[in-house]
Amino acid sequence: MIELFRSNDPIELSWAQSVLADEGISSDIFDYHASIIEGSIGALPRRLMVDGKQESRAKYILDIARRELDAHNAAEDEKDELTSE
Repeated sequence: MIELFRSNDPIELSWAQSVLADEGISSDIFDYHASIIEGSIGALPRRLMVDGKQESRAKYILDIARRELDAHNAAEDEKDELTSE
């Protein structure tokens, strides 16, 4: 298993797993229970892991998905600014 990224944000991890699953890539979150044991204060990041053979494809898919999400959020912010004026 190869680590794609670490995060303390369970929403980001869930989103990434969903994006990968939509493309047929299975993933696991490591250190989930360790972060619960430490009191869920967010001190221990969780790791999103994929099979080593899927690493480059998974990174590419997440990169594209992040760009699309950023573009969508920027468009929504611009629309909100126009409607608030």
